Amino acid sequence: MRLSLFSLLLCCSFSQAAEPLQHITVEQAGILMQQQKLSSVELTQYYLTQIARVDDAGPQLNAIVDINPDALQQAAVLDEERKAGKIRSALHGMPVVLKANIATADKLPTTAGALALKDFTTTRDAALVTQLRSAGAVILAKANLSEWANFRGEGSASGWSALGGQTKNPYLLTHSPCGSSSGSGVAVAADLTLLAVGTETDGSIVCPASMNAVVGIKPTRGSVAGAGIIPIADSQDIAGPMARTVADAAALLEVLQTSEAQQKTGPLQASAWLPKKVVLVRAFDKDYPAVKLMLDKAEAALLVAGVQVQTVQSWQLPAELYQDELQVLVYEFGRDLARWLTDYQAPEQVNTVQKLVDFNHANGKAALAFYGQDYLQQAATLDLTKEHLNYQKALKNSRVLAEQQLDLYLKQAKADLILIPSYGPSWPIDHVKGDSFSFGTSTAAAVAGYPNLSLPGGFAADLPLGLSLIGLPWSEQKMISTASFLEQKLQARKAPEFLQQAR
Repeated sequence: MRLSLFSLLLCCSFSQAAEPLQHITVEQAGILMQQQKLSSVELTQYYLTQIARVDDAGPQLNAIVDINPDALQQAAVLDEERKAGKIRSALHGMPVVLKANIATADKLPTTAGALALKDFTTTRDAALVTQLRSAGAVILAKANLSEWANFRGEGSASGWSALGGQTKNPYLLTHSPCGSSSGSGVAVAADLTLLAVGTETDGSIVCPASMNAVVGIKPTRGSVAGAGIIPIADSQDIAGPMARTVADAAALLEVLQTSEAQQKTGPLQASAWLPKKVVLVRAFDKDYPAVKLMLDKAEAALLVAGVQVQTVQSWQLPAELYQDELQVLVYEFGRDLARWLTDYQAPEQVNTVQKLVDFNHANGKAALAFYGQDYLQQAATLDLTKEHLNYQKALKNSRVLAEQQLDLYLKQAKADLILIPSYGPSWPIDHVKGDSFSFGTSTAAAVAGYPNLSLPGGFAADLPLGLSLIGLPWSEQKMISTASFLEQKLQARKAPEFLQQAR
């Protein structure tokens, strides 16, 4: 599919508006469309050309795995609607890339990057895709991901899948893009799309956002419908927006939210609101000077604006939390993946978790490559009835521990938000040792179901750093307003240069 389309793109003349479209925002694109200076077809064509030049023929980022052959046709229909005065939403005619674990009822495969689901297409849209189509978004392509959302087994390398290969960090191509939503984050960072949707269980939105200098929002648990997303665990899985600006991420999140969530959060937009008090976590300053510099700048900007900043020097979650979380994820993986395979009519030869395990064994390195399938095997053999009480205990305990950590500041210290470095700098891609995280701070919000927004905060040499804002459930509007303020003050994002080696 991609080669014939790429050949067509490369041989044809491109829109004269192509140059000004680099790193365009939703608001800018909307104004140009309103002024009839830009069409959805031209914007879609621009990104198809970018994919051909950058993702395929250029640095070969491996961010995009499948292009929607109907994307330009969708864009043309939406252009006609606009001419007729019908504008569905702020995303009318705007291209969006979806992570490859999100079901679409079209010609785009839904695979989670696994060889077992190669070329598998469903007849049903995920609930969030139905909402995107209703809002007038153009489904541009599917993005690569860590296979099975990075829950096949231990020793994986973020951004690798059997079908998509290794996604690369556009800032330093030898380094990890992080998180299972790596393709979505890289596609946005490298200007291969205007917007992207990622999914997170623990860190898979905020980590690639942090390491690719984009904005990622993991929303409040339950605020985005999960139906149709190939799951790890229903208690933590959630989709969220990835974009180059806070305003763009907010516009996408507003469309992704359920109607109930929209009522609880209200309109999501950058406003003049600023918190009265924040807690700033400086637990990593000593070991990471670039992180300290990022936090110094953020703290100074907030203080000048009259925000009270309480600094804390430690951030330590109990080991029991991580143990309970893993127990919950394995249990729900076996339960929820089995349900998805049935509901979305996976091929008979791989329509149970055990059949997936057997398929991988039968196909050797082509399916399993450089690491195993520990989690799939555990999920396949787990007795859900026998383990139900242990699962319920672990689920309850993990949530209590996570909420205690966050509520210590959000409730007891009466802070509006917690500000904390999202993750440390990226590390070299290694298909022998797997990922080499320095530190990450996503777990408490992931387990508790609290919202977490990561925005570009600075750089450690060539590598981006992200700053996370964590709030109580349904505080997305507060987070977006504060993040928009910090985005303006820090001016931390810059376009990637696709470096082959560190400078």
